[in-house]
Amino acid sequence: MPPTPEPFAFIIHPIDPKKDVSRKWPWLGKILTQQQVDFFSLFFPPVYISEITGIRSASTGQELRGWFVACPFTPQRMMSLPVGRVYNKIIATGRLTEKLGARILGLGAYTSVVGDAGITIAKALSVPVTTGDAYTIQMAVEAVRAAAARMDIPLHGAKAAVVGATGTIGSVCAELLSDDVAELNLVGRREDALAAVRERCQGGRASLRISTDMDSIYDADLVLTVTSAITSVIEPQHLKPGAVVCDVARPRDVSKQVAAVRDDVLVIEGGMVEVPGDVDFHFDFGFPPRMAYACMAETMALALEGRYEDYSLGKQITRAQVQEITEIAARHGFKLGYFRSFERGPVTEEQIARVREKAQARRAR
Repeated sequence: MPPTPEPFAFIIHPIDPKKDVSRKWPWLGKILTQQQVDFFSLFFPPVYISEITGIRSASTGQELRGWFVACPFTPQRMMSLPVGRVYNKIIATGRLTEKLGARILGLGAYTSVVGDAGITIAKALSVPVTTGDAYTIQMAVEAVRAAAARMDIPLHGAKAAVVGATGTIGSVCAELLSDDVAELNLVGRREDALAAVRERCQGGRASLRISTDMDSIYDADLVLTVTSAITSVIEPQHLKPGAVVCDVARPRDVSKQVAAVRDDVLVIEGGMVEVPGDVDFHFDFGFPPRMAYACMAETMALALEGRYEDYSLGKQITRAQVQEITEIAARHGFKLGYFRSFERGPVTEEQIARVREKAQARRAR
């Protein structure tokens, strides 16, 4: 019998300030405005959220427990403060997990991208740290592949775009997709950085181009978007009828206007994973039962494997890391979750069929 896996912890933080504060303190979410939550986050200490129970490895049968803890900063606050001050708050949150007894710590959402993407935080803590980026990459690409199949889009002939292609996650997603599709458009803010990613993608089956113009994604059948913007970057006019968009970003890259006026495109959230066992998070972080973000799942999988070590840190994740964590996660029973769109789901076959019908009708005009 393998040893019982030791517990993990995962840091979350408010993305939609009023809504997310209300998940823990409904009364506080009602009385504070978004601006007040953002302001008072400067003074809130790290917060214990809940214990996580019921995760069970499909390979060993061993059960794992862990904790959610919260760094109180919003994305806006993290972007506006000196990076050292943000580090200090995240490190203080990490020290709370050390006191709880966690043996590995996952950084969620903006806590994973601040500054040097976890390296400074890991050096300051005695508990090993991961951003979860490696498994997030794999699950995002798997979601694109699965959605393409459901929308009857053959990968080998598809045009794809990666928005945020110069980022840690976007660049490796681009490498993986370049092996699948016919054309790949790499979209970002800096041409020199895009050119470097294009070089990394050479040798795949896709013809490659780069762009700093969001309008360039209109001809894409498949869009994977993963920027670190704090406001939406993809609007209704950017998408052609029948397009699939996999939004991996937190906060979301795809405008809610797309949901309101574009019933001819399929937008799914990237990185949603089904957790093995009868998991109970004892907290509503916005996902259906047994579902978690891929970054959370990476932390859980490493704990089940007994890999209490720093993992997905820094701005350079390798394909080898992605392959390794994919094999670890699959061994313990983690798998791609069902599709969800704009925090609603699951997306049904009937909904997908309606998107296909609407797209066909619009293309026929």
